[in-house]
Amino acid sequence: MSVTHKASPSVTASAGTPARIRPRPLPELLLVVVLFLVYKVGRIVADGHVSRAFANARSVWHIERVLHLPSEVSVQHLLLMNDSLVRVANCYYAYVHFPVTAAFLLWIYFWRPGHYIWLRRAMTIVTALALATHLVFPLAPPRMLASVGLIDTAAKYGPSVYGPPSSDTLSNQYAAMPSLHVGWALLVAIGLIVTTRNRWRWLWLLYPATTFAVVLGTANHYWVDGIVAVVLVAIALQVLPRPKPGAAKTDADVAASNSAEVLVSDPPNTAARVAEPAGFGGFGAGGAAGAGGSGQTAGSGAFKSSGAKPPLNSGPAIIPRQKRRSEQLTRCAVAMSRINRIP
Repeated sequence: MSVTHKASPSVTASAGTPARIRPRPLPELLLVVVLFLVYKVGRIVADGHVSRAFANARSVWHIERVLHLPSEVSVQHLLLMNDSLVRVANCYYAYVHFPVTAAFLLWIYFWRPGHYIWLRRAMTIVTALALATHLVFPLAPPRMLASVGLIDTAAKYGPSVYGPPSSDTLSNQYAAMPSLHVGWALLVAIGLIVTTRNRWRWLWLLYPATTFAVVLGTANHYWVDGIVAVVLVAIALQVLPRPKPGAAKTDADVAASNSAEVLVSDPPNTAARVAEPAGFGGFGAGGAAGAGGSGQTAGSGAFKSSGAKPPLNSGPAIIPRQKRRSEQLTRCAVAMSRINRIP
């Protein structure tokens, strides 16, 4: 008896596979926009602590030297060896951060919805912790410390996303710690590694590594800024429960498994068996054995009496338990209705 089962890939899945119900698009879009506006307003609110920001910058620079971290000056010198490379790094810093993060969230939303909420929450936690850090620890970026030998590559070579700090009312330039460029890039890489299966997926770690090198070379962040961002990402992923492994399956995988035609036959060791419609004149060619609880179907009795071998698909099909139970109940109901009609 052939039965075709089809299910909506975005709503249900087979037994043992978690349902992938993505958030509704309009409320989710509004939520992301609100979170972004809160982030921008929070950075502006944290602005205005210029003296504390420069004092903290000198302290951070001193701490890095005590810890023997590589100097940001040496990283920038490698970048300044080629003017075109400097401009590429400036463009990377200005134009890659937000578009890549937005594209990543869209891709996860449509193609890996089982991981979308987890990653969006992780990004929200990291951003919230970063805003709190901006409020309690304002920090001037190293490009503002002329005494250490660094230059503002964006201001000198272009393009630059910042204006003069005294007249820039659209951004907080004293919020260097932590580096959300590094934090978000690391979350993007982790999300792509977790939700893909290609053996080359670990190369996504080059994205946060490149971002870290760019923010150092353009003198927008210190080493400590990136390290703190990595710690915040680790905290966010630690407090959030990981999605189940089945959530990594794509909608296409679920659609393929659920829309395939399933051939269902009578399972063994059941008390009542029902043959195909043609065999119901006298409980089929197998006689009353099919209804007498002998453990054989009417159809299989017919094969034994005739000496013919049953077809290869006469055994129980491997299908989800709920579907098999539903099919059994349907067959039993049909059998009882036909038995009642026997004179």
